Amino acid sequence: MISMRNVAKFFGPFQALADINFSVRQGERVVICGPSGSGKSTLIRCLNRLEEHDEGTITIDGIELGDDTKDIRAVRQDVGMVFQQFNLFPHLTVLENLTIGPIRVRKMGKPEAEALARTYLDRVRIPEQAEKFPSQLSGGQQQRVAIARSLCMEPRIMLFDEPTSALDPEMISEVLDVMVELADTGMTMVCVTHEMGFARRVADTMVFMEAGRIVETAPPAKFFTNPASDRARMFLDQILEH
Repeated sequence: MISMRNVAKFFGPFQALADINFSVRQGERVVICGPSGSGKSTLIRCLNRLEEHDEGTITIDGIELGDDTKDIRAVRQDVGMVFQQFNLFPHLTVLENLTIGPIRVRKMGKPEAEALARTYLDRVRIPEQAEKFPSQLSGGQQQRVAIARSLCMEPRIMLFDEPTSALDPEMISEVLDVMVELADTGMTMVCVTHEMGFARRVADTMVFMEAGRIVETAPPAKFFTNPASDRARMFLDQILEH
């Protein structure tokens, strides 16, 4: 479903990604972790062309990401993304936030789009919030709306860029519970997160990054009990203490 080969990304003279080789199979759940500034968010943003890579090749579900805007649009229709910030339209109700994509991009009729939106609001366990505006919701509820909004586009792949980092601690679990349920449906997922309990529970593969490079790739059982690199061991010692 996802292939990155020899990918590099520069911001001016700064190299944010170096020699990235990374693949994700259909239905695989991959968690990317590492210290701040290691390139995790840049990597995941390259997967739907929010950032343009400078070297190497990225292929998503058979489509190579280049400069062809038609290919980029095709990939974005099949790849949902949930950000640290919720990015909801404040002037639209929850239901309108969910239906705008299916109606405008997938040319779905409004009754069908609203039925689909309500299905996914049920999935994320906030059907009663459909007519409210984002400002009337808690942070955890807003992030669940953001997940439902991505699901309304019926993506084949879901990307999560630290989706709980902007939330109060008591709201984190409600978002992670929704993500666990989504993983259980067999959705292909790539998630950047520091939530190691979630990673242990959900991930098929752990990817550890530092300084723009992938240092280690391993199944969770091996990564958490016997990481191959000293740097990953140090990272886990620090993050699991908190």
